[in-house]
Amino acid sequence: MTSFTVNGQPVHYRLDPRTPLLWALRDASNLTGTKYGCGMGQCGACTVHIDGLARRACQVPIGTIEGAFVTTIEGLSRDRGHPVQQAWVAEAVPQCGFCQPGMIMAAAALLERNANPSDADIDAAITNLCRCGTYPRIRRAIAHAGRVIRGEPLAAAPPPGIDPADAAAAVPALSPPPKLSDR
Repeated sequence: MTSFTVNGQPVHYRLDPRTPLLWALRDASNLTGTKYGCGMGQCGACTVHIDGLARRACQVPIGTIEGAFVTTIEGLSRDRGHPVQQAWVAEAVPQCGFCQPGMIMAAAALLERNANPSDADIDAAITNLCRCGTYPRIRRAIAHAGRVIRGEPLAAAPPPGIDPADAAAAVPALSPPPKLSDR
């Protein structure tokens, strides 16, 4: 049995110690925010924090992290209020969204160590791949989150927990498109 802490909760996995952390999180703990991308540790979709460091969960056998502290995207902030998550929204980073949990985890680990990263620091720390190519927005969001961490207020991001019904009520109804005969 392998034991460590996930998102502040002690867990005991009765899995083969060679099981990749990715599958323990997704299959045994139902923490599906950690994504399977390439399975080779290259894309970064499975990035989590292990003892505060960004690591590719597909490459970490659970038997090697006995007693460690693991944080997934679900544990980064229960209300999506972490500065990186808020900056991601403010800078409209997500497109398809698949890589975003791993990207956010990598950015949060970087900013924990360096709240004022240079472009070179970001390039060195964020090696995750984004198939949609949102890299300019990702860089802006990381810089934005760094400013928030350093004390600047984040004015552009909406508060977490907006009820979708409330958001939909604020959008005016669209009129139907004109008929072809009316054009």
